[in-house]
Amino acid sequence: MTLTDAVIWLQERTALGVLSASVLNAIALVLEEQLIPPQTNLVVDDTTPQGLYILKHGHLESQRTNQTSAWAIGLLPGAIINLQELLLNQPAQRTIITTSESCLWFIPADRFRELVSQYPEISQFLSQQLAQELAQLSSQLSYEQERQAVLLPYLVTRAKRGIVGKSRYAVRLRQQIKQACSDRKPAVIFGEPGLEKDNIAALLHFGSPQRREPIIKLDCSKLQASGGELFGRAGGKRGLIEWLGEGTLVLNNIQELPRDLTPKIAKLLETNTYIPVGGEQEKGGEEINPKLQCKARIVMISERTLPTIDRWVRHSIKVPPLRVRKADISDQIEYYIRLFCRAKGLERPHVTPEALRRLQAYDFPGNLKELQSLVERAIVQSECAKELTEEVFWSVETHKKRFRLNLLNSYPQLRRFLRSSWWPDKINYGFTLGFFALVVAVLFLGPQRRHENFALNMFWAWWWPLVLIGFPFVGRLWCAVCPFMIYGEVTQKLSLWLWPRQLKRWPRQSAEKWGGWFLFGLFVLIYLWEELWNLEDTAYLSACLLLLITAGAMIFSAIFERRFWCRYLCPIGGMNGLFAKLSMTELRAQQGTCSAECTTYQCYKGGPQKGEGLETGGCPLYSHPAQLEDNKDCVLCMTCLKACPHRSVELNLRPPGIELWTTHVPHAYEVALLLLLFSGVYLHRLPELRSLLGLQLDLTQFWPHLGLSLAALIIPATVPLICYGCMQMFYRLGNYIQEVRSQSKNKKSQIPNLKPRSFVELAYGYLPLVLGGNLAHYLRLGLGEAGRILPVSLATFGLGGEGLPVLVAHPAAIAFLQGIILIFSVLLSVVLTQKIARQPLRFLLPQHIGAIVLAVGLWAIVVE
Repeated sequence: MTLTDAVIWLQERTALGVLSASVLNAIALVLEEQLIPPQTNLVVDDTTPQGLYILKHGHLESQRTNQTSAWAIGLLPGAIINLQELLLNQPAQRTIITTSESCLWFIPADRFRELVSQYPEISQFLSQQLAQELAQLSSQLSYEQERQAVLLPYLVTRAKRGIVGKSRYAVRLRQQIKQACSDRKPAVIFGEPGLEKDNIAALLHFGSPQRREPIIKLDCSKLQASGGELFGRAGGKRGLIEWLGEGTLVLNNIQELPRDLTPKIAKLLETNTYIPVGGEQEKGGEEINPKLQCKARIVMISERTLPTIDRWVRHSIKVPPLRVRKADISDQIEYYIRLFCRAKGLERPHVTPEALRRLQAYDFPGNLKELQSLVERAIVQSECAKELTEEVFWSVETHKKRFRLNLLNSYPQLRRFLRSSWWPDKINYGFTLGFFALVVAVLFLGPQRRHENFALNMFWAWWWPLVLIGFPFVGRLWCAVCPFMIYGEVTQKLSLWLWPRQLKRWPRQSAEKWGGWFLFGLFVLIYLWEELWNLEDTAYLSACLLLLITAGAMIFSAIFERRFWCRYLCPIGGMNGLFAKLSMTELRAQQGTCSAECTTYQCYKGGPQKGEGLETGGCPLYSHPAQLEDNKDCVLCMTCLKACPHRSVELNLRPPGIELWTTHVPHAYEVALLLLLFSGVYLHRLPELRSLLGLQLDLTQFWPHLGLSLAALIIPATVPLICYGCMQMFYRLGNYIQEVRSQSKNKKSQIPNLKPRSFVELAYGYLPLVLGGNLAHYLRLGLGEAGRILPVSLATFGLGGEGLPVLVAHPAAIAFLQGIILIFSVLLSVVLTQKIARQPLRFLLPQHIGAIVLAVGLWAIVVE
């Protein structure tokens, strides 16, 4: 480059262009060209400068290494380095680093000072430059002071915390935040209240390259409909967006944004431009105020998605509620304890495992804020104790845990017994297996009448009343010691030993669809067989019935894994599962503990011993205790209790039948079985029914007997259907009257028309009456014949039983108890129907009247 070219370059590309040509010629004569490689310290702060540098091409970065609050400044071609320091005889103020290979002109310090002494114009130039810079700094300071004053009420100074936890939800949330920090596209953060979404918005800002710019948060519910605070006014004061510059604007509660402001925000997100309020008018086809560019990043916080705005959002971050992040609760608790104790100067307490399980079982509708409040209150309430027990978290109670008492915690001996080998294995294989074989043998080989065969007496006079009485107390407990499935398990084990193979998996979809109807049909056949061939008083036929059910269990156990027959096809199991819904006990698991701590699912799948959990084969009915919604699919075998290493399984005392109006899922086949079990009482009382109706039928003849039996099964079952039809008419009539009243007042009805629940839902209201009717029927055998077991046992083997004690109730006492059972059954049915329907009593009167009519019919044929 010639001398003339160098002078022209200095005039056009540097601040020295204001100097005269003679001075620039003198400077150009002493320039030395240097080529500096990248990442080289050209100047180090607080050191004596070696000379004057002028960047010809390349890129430099200026920074102050001993001031952490300073920021790097990029220098482009034409930049003059060390001018002020050389003229004022000062050390270098900043470190200059080459970020790329750079070509610079260099004038040694001594030579430059000679030029300054020779040409005073250079000192005058510096004075002018310093004056300009001072004026510029003063202007910038005034602007920043005004800017800070405007933004201060909305300013967010820092993020309170990062994302606490190690669950997959926490990991995914961190990844979403990191991805959203990589650009400045609009983002929306949505989720339930109490999830600290504003803190996540702060993390987005302080994790971005613009972290040194301000971040402000506005409540959309308090914004003016015109948007004057945000956009400013044409010809008037600036808006927050303009003051914010390249910072971050957080719009909190975007779902409460004024309706008139929504299109403007959507336009801002779409085009990144806005028009100040009052600048939309046009004059001569042109806008008075052109659109302004928005440099700020927009982050919105909402409790739900907003279709009108979400379409313009690049990053959508859904914050998962705490109830699905149970694995993070432990870390969150430790964090809040550490935070609170550090602030108060307290010693950190330890949370007991029982307290942690209780917290994990809670759903936390208030999410993180509620958890923090609970932890802080527990620390204060514990009065600096070393442990936080479950008692100090007294308000933590889920809807599903309401009115529950865990018997396993209240009675540790009960837990030890149910986890021992006695329940049910030793009972099943040490007693039930052999005793059932003895019963069947006696039924086949012994006397054939009930008054002289103890096995027949035990089956009809003992087992039926006791199992019916047990349903409201212990649910399907009988299924845990059922001999049918014991022989099924023996068959399964022997078949696998003789023929090693993989048993078939359950055809769940088909079984769920048709299994209930199969056992319903099987129950119909059993009822007809029982009545037409008098099984109650015929020993070998009763044995055939027992063997038939046992054969089904054995066959399906040899084909399918675990207890397929017991869950889907067993008629006795179907009846037990239906009546178990009324039980005052339930087996459940703490869903929070299972989701937070369990990774092996040993209660469901089975597995080796792990911690407190014992080796098991998994739930025989393929039910997970944390997912149970009713008692139908739990046989109380306690396999899950034995397998669980986290003490999550609970045996709860609860309000009887509470699941029927809370978590219950109705099924048509269950309703069909319910009506069949009710009609079965009429079937068992055919002689009384014939006498009551005055029918002249010979029940010793097969076909008349069969016809009356079918009528007894069908006709009572139609009464609930007729009552439901009448109830629909009541609903229509009530809605019509309400509409007429509204029209007479010349106003539209604000009350929506009521609709009856489906018949399948309401039919479960008859369940107490069905159980009561069956119990009242079998009470005659239980109280009238069960007490003769000792003389009957001797009569079975041809011995006389005279003189042996007999304990039977007086017929009047039996009739009194039968009547009490039916009365209470009707009352419970009315209450249960109201709980299920949750509608006014007057609309449900037809079903209540139907229950009373059916109970009166039972009274007429059952109460003696």
